[in-house]
Amino acid sequence: MLISSSILNAKTTYPLRPFHVQPREGSLSKGIALSVSASVLFAVMYYYTSLLTPLSGVEIFGWRMLLTVPCMTVFMVVSGEWKRVLEIFRRIAGNRKLIAGLVASSALLGVQLWLFMWAPLNGYSLDVSLGYFLLPLTMVLTGRIAYGERLSYLQKIAVMLACLGVINEVYQVGGFSWATLLVCIGYPLYFILRKRLAADNLGGLWLDMALTLPVAFWFVQSGEQGFGVFDQHPWLSLLIPILGVISASALVVYIIASRLLPFSLFGLLSYVEPVLLLGVALLLGESIKPGEWLTYIPIWLAVVVLVFEGFKHLVRQRRKPM
Repeated sequence: MLISSSILNAKTTYPLRPFHVQPREGSLSKGIALSVSASVLFAVMYYYTSLLTPLSGVEIFGWRMLLTVPCMTVFMVVSGEWKRVLEIFRRIAGNRKLIAGLVASSALLGVQLWLFMWAPLNGYSLDVSLGYFLLPLTMVLTGRIAYGERLSYLQKIAVMLACLGVINEVYQVGGFSWATLLVCIGYPLYFILRKRLAADNLGGLWLDMALTLPVAFWFVQSGEQGFGVFDQHPWLSLLIPILGVISASALVVYIIASRLLPFSLFGLLSYVEPVLLLGVALLLGESIKPGEWLTYIPIWLAVVVLVFEGFKHLVRQRRKPM
């Protein structure tokens, strides 16, 4: 997916803009559209892993990192965003203590990206799905506590509906697994740390990804297939590079959306992704148990409310005089 320079320049010029500042209507509508697009791309990638047999989850993660970073580099050079990376390097030269924070930020992101690739192939897809259902609530709570954000009337309705679904899911499952907690707690910590490091921009994302390259190389090299996988399975020479393109596009769109939207709305829109991941799970042969319908129906209604609010923003923007 390509993003126009006008979208890149909208509210991304100032990497220190706090999440609790309300953006303009135009930026808000763009942010909503980009957030939904990112969720679609992540769902496509979730399904895409099933096509990469016989690679293991860690090998897929390794290839994803090795190919995503070059794609992101090209994108950032062409779009003019490479200056964000240079700014961070200049700050590191003046403050070496910043390195520890950047390594921690990279580790938080790397673990999430690894889990996303590993879970569908190792029986943790439902646990990760529950984590993504809980994630918007933990992000809304973070936005309220850390940044003092207030929810709109429709967002409050969406939160209440989502809470009903999440409570039922917790009741059905009986508790949280480590994979669930890693998703719903890890991502808010990641976004808070990025903000504190003043690296909540595409340059910070690129550096987070780049720092995972040694681990990614080791995962591929030490895997059962290794770098000779293309000799044994020639069709993967086409499928693996496409994985890198999808991954880079999804991450770039996701991080731009996080800059255009208030923290709470950004978190609530994350409900689109687990709904789509549920669809992927159904395509892969999983089924919804009778007791789980009380989880998914309120969640879907919450998504409908958020879509309606986004539609209101779009209509309001178009009614304004040019």
